[in-house]
Amino acid sequence: MTTIGELMTQKLEMIEASSSAQEAAKKMRDKKISSLVVVDDNSKPVGIITERDLVTKVCVHDASSKHSTVKDIMSDTLVTSDAVSEVGVAADIMIQNKVRHLLVVEDNDVNKPLGIITPSDFAGYLKENLKIDDVNAKIIESLKEQR
Repeated sequence: MTTIGELMTQKLEMIEASSSAQEAAKKMRDKKISSLVVVDDNSKPVGIITERDLVTKVCVHDASSKHSTVKDIMSDTLVTSDAVSEVGVAADIMIQNKVRHLLVVEDNDVNKPLGIITPSDFAGYLKENLKIDDVNAKIIESLKEQR
């Protein structure tokens, strides 16, 4: 049984809610990631900002990324799971909540983030754990986000 803790990306990148959308986009680009955990002034997680948030809430509205704050465009509902649950549990939680990023926390405490699960993590898991041919392996590899 593989746990969420074994699958998750442990390097968790954060950004303050008062930062600009442009700062968030640059950080995602520089770190080659698709999301950032948003924290308040006390470093408490309060949301998540994703590439999709930037596209749907800034770009399509022709808003200024310099003048839009992360707080204004982030998703303020953090969907979480603990690290000891099975991988299938993470998939179920993500499907039920219609999210592509799952914050992994210690003892179900949002104030103790450990990592994050993304579609790239699932693609890597499937590639390593399924007996698949080369074509299917390439398809799965193409689903992984560049890091």
